[in-house]
Amino acid sequence: MSPSKEPINVGELVARFLEACGVRTAFGVISIHNMPMLDAFHRRGQIRFVSARGEAGACNMADAAARVSGTLGVCVTSTGTGAGNAAGALVEALTAGTPLLHLTGQIESPYLDRDLGYIHEAPAQLAMLQAAGKAAFRIRNAETALATLREAVRLAFTPPCGPVSIEIPIDVQAAMLDLPADLSPVPVQPLQPSAASVDLLAQRLQSARRPLLWLGGGARGAGTAVDRFVKMGWAIVSSVQGRGIVPEDHPATLGSFNLQSPAESFYESVDVMLVVGSRLRSNETLNYKLRLPQHRLRIDANALADNRGYSSELFVNGDAALTLHALADRLEGRMAIDPALAADVKRTRAESELLVDATLASYVTLKNELDRAVADHCWWVRDITLSNSMWGNRSMKLNHPRSGVHALGGGIGQGLAMGIGAAIADAVHGLGRKTVVLAGDGGFMLNVGELACAVQEQADLVLLLMNDSQYGVIRNIQDAVYGGRHCYVDLHTPDFAAFCASLKVRHLRLADPARTRDTLAQALQAKGPVVVEVDMKAWGPFAVKFAGPPKKAD
Repeated sequence: MSPSKEPINVGELVARFLEACGVRTAFGVISIHNMPMLDAFHRRGQIRFVSARGEAGACNMADAAARVSGTLGVCVTSTGTGAGNAAGALVEALTAGTPLLHLTGQIESPYLDRDLGYIHEAPAQLAMLQAAGKAAFRIRNAETALATLREAVRLAFTPPCGPVSIEIPIDVQAAMLDLPADLSPVPVQPLQPSAASVDLLAQRLQSARRPLLWLGGGARGAGTAVDRFVKMGWAIVSSVQGRGIVPEDHPATLGSFNLQSPAESFYESVDVMLVVGSRLRSNETLNYKLRLPQHRLRIDANALADNRGYSSELFVNGDAALTLHALADRLEGRMAIDPALAADVKRTRAESELLVDATLASYVTLKNELDRAVADHCWWVRDITLSNSMWGNRSMKLNHPRSGVHALGGGIGQGLAMGIGAAIADAVHGLGRKTVVLAGDGGFMLNVGELACAVQEQADLVLLLMNDSQYGVIRNIQDAVYGGRHCYVDLHTPDFAAFCASLKVRHLRLADPARTRDTLAQALQAKGPVVVEVDMKAWGPFAVKFAGPPKKAD
């Protein structure tokens, strides 16, 4: 029998297509409405399927796995409530620009869209998924399955990247077809900028004496090109998503210390800033009131980025790496950059770091010991928690453009699942980095069941559990804005040591800053999941109260 005549069902077509896309791991929850797909995963044995404890966690895992590996993230859920559980995590992946494929089921085709009250029916599921992601499709028959899969993956990888959902009715998953001769995905070519637009950009920049390159997440694949600008003498600053494109111990970069007062003063001395692949988001620009250099130029693969947030004198629509290489070809050897710029960057970075350290009180010990022990070989995964807002988003000198993973959309409770996804991706792809997760007790409890998943999968991660038994940021906001009226912020939490013991997770309690180095060493040397509970009541408060993203008065 020739390969083109081999009969398979649509569930197996999905598995084979994902294999052709280079997918090596997927995350989800098995149900009666996705079993044909997962049965094919199991029979073929080419894709490692991670059984999460909930669809939200599964989607966060797939998101983080895609972020650290640079491959397609895959999440598989059930229909209706199961797909709905993933919606918040899809919004996070959309915010972060993660290429992700969400596969979900649907009830049998004859009963769809008829409002019969059929069990597991979700009448507006497709509309919900379209609202939560970049796009959503329904596969209506076996004949159109491959075309729909190809288009979904093409869209997921087309800038601005994002999650795409496909719902497949259970009878369609079981429908038979001949194995297609070609299962390859549609290649997505990087957007080539026009030569004329790059010429204009080069003409505008050639006379600059103090140029600054602002790097966002859209520039993560442009490290080699960025290095050419560093060698020319340009200064570098990054958004939180752009961390590590230039190693943050390099003297040319401010890292992501982009909104501290010394940085704002430094911007006044910059004669032109080139923004690459960044949305200049509100929380990184003091609600768009950060005083950036007066002359701003922009490169972005998303044509709609022009003049968003901040105006730009010149905009080039193109892939970050291709455009920067083309620009460097025109500028190398033709610029006379102020030799004092490098020293000014170094001083500004040092002043900014000191300002952050001064807010941390005893927690500066944790930050410094982490930096010493693991910053250059870790995946730094962070949930939304007070410690991340105070130092995690800025500190730790990251040296890889994908080493920082955080809840970009601002939702709590995603850190543990993201850490599992990062750790699994590291193991599957042989990336050789340790996963370290920073989470608060409130966010941790939101998806605490995923710790069982971490144990079952032996995800190699260290979870720093910052336990203050409250929503610390919200309490600070109540102090600052609501007259100190505290409501709904105090949390009843379990005995985490006993909880971890019940799951056979190693637990280390850190109540004394002097024990930080030894405790971290124990945790980092262990295999599988380890929880290091930092007793914040024993450590004491921060030196200042963080009450939400900083803003400037009107």
